[in-house]
Formats: sequence, C-alpha cells, structure tokens
Amino acid sequence: MSYVDGFVLPVPKARLADYRKLARKAGKVWKDHGALAYVECAGDDVPIGKRTSFPRSVKLKADETVIFAWIVYASRTRGSTFSGSQAAYS
Repeated sequence: MSYVDGFVLPVPKARLADYRKLARKAGKVWKDHGALAYVECAGDDVPIGKRTSFPRSVKLKADETVIFAWIVYASRTRGSTFSGSQAAYS
C-alpha cells in the first residue's frame, strides 16, 4: 500500500508565482528521492468552515491563499527515509 505525506500552508497571494516556482523544484527533489507523485493545489474558492477547514487550519489572512499538497511514496518506510534525509538540507 502506498503512503502519503500531506501538508497545508498559507501563501501570500502576491507571492503565489514564487511559491509555484519553488514547488516545481521541490517536486523534482522529492521524485529524485523516491516519491511516486507530488501534487500542489492552491485554493481558489475554499469556504471557511464553521468548525474546521483548510483556511481555519492555517489562520488564513485576507491577502493569502491556502495550499494543500501531498507526496506519494511506495511505502511509509520509503517516505520516512526521505523525511529523515530532509533534515540534512535544513
């Protein structure tokens, strides 16, 4: 069974093009390290939920958009191996 790492983050709308450029580079790095797929999605019309939602989870500001992204690995072990190696780049 495959394994997925997902994340949600706010990005200033004025910097979305910069973020997309960085995300393309990051996707290549993850795939070079064994990821099967890398997907980035920018919110366009994401309503704020009454109890919870992606915008609430990141305390989204009016000048930001929410990003939901995920990385697919062949297994949890494979994903964990790469996650540990990311620390070397920090």
